[in-house]
Amino acid sequence: MSVAPREEGRPRRARVALWENRRYRTLVGYLALHLALIALGVIFLAPLAWMVVTSLKQAGTEFMYPPQWVPQPIEWSNYKAALVDNAPFATYVKNTVTIAVGVTVGDVLVASLTAYSFARLRWPGRNLLFAATLATLMLPGIVTVIPTFLLMRSLHWIDTFLPLIVPAWTGSGAIAGGGIGGAFSIFLFRQFFLTIPPELDEAARMDGAGPARIWWSIILPLSGPVLATVIIFDLLNSWNDFFTPLIYLNSETNFTLALGLGQYEIAHGGVYYNLEMAAATAMTLPVIVLFFVAQRYFMRGIVTTGLAAH
Repeated sequence: MSVAPREEGRPRRARVALWENRRYRTLVGYLALHLALIALGVIFLAPLAWMVVTSLKQAGTEFMYPPQWVPQPIEWSNYKAALVDNAPFATYVKNTVTIAVGVTVGDVLVASLTAYSFARLRWPGRNLLFAATLATLMLPGIVTVIPTFLLMRSLHWIDTFLPLIVPAWTGSGAIAGGGIGGAFSIFLFRQFFLTIPPELDEAARMDGAGPARIWWSIILPLSGPVLATVIIFDLLNSWNDFFTPLIYLNSETNFTLALGLGQYEIAHGGVYYNLEMAAATAMTLPVIVLFFVAQRYFMRGIVTTGLAAH
């Protein structure tokens, strides 16, 4: 019984044929992409993990080498010491929430109404004024700090929340820190409004609705993704802002969370990294929860605002 000789090079041809398979190449590409994204995710999450782990360490063990990723023992009392015993953390939270909500509500209402005018109404000079509005994004916020401070001082608003909240209700956004708001929010709203069919406006006008009613009852309810996007940007900017409250707030009873964290060394009479990381973890947690809750709408808002060309 004769056996057919094995063809030399057959395994190599099989490998070449496998690599030339489009589905196989796509699978390998997806695998490589996901591995790269996982590696980047680990790199970006390392500082957050270090913050949480350090918040549970005993004083003096924060910089042990090699790093101790599982504290022994775990000091849950650090959170009580940081948030209850040695700082008016509840006051900081109340002040920060008051400012963040005031800024967010003002920016959403004013920016959406302005963007509705740019996107859905027809009036002379509309495009020129919109271009001028976008041009303000190129102006660094730091150059307006001194004139804005002089204005707020003449109004006797120093050491109050008004300099932090009122500018959002005038469409100027973040007045000192160069943060998100104002013209940027108007741009996001306008781009999204352009994707909404204009036939809805025409049908509403035939039923007797005016521009304000159309904006409130039709446009805004259909703008969930961009609303979520602007709300997240405004809340994050107000929650993390340090520079603007530092300029206008003097009394500790008016401090925000960012200012409170900046005063920790003074409040504790020294540097206690475990307590500072506990306070920083408590400050970061609401932001993380907010992003994950609104992540789906946030991503849709970012994608759809770039679809309209006008």
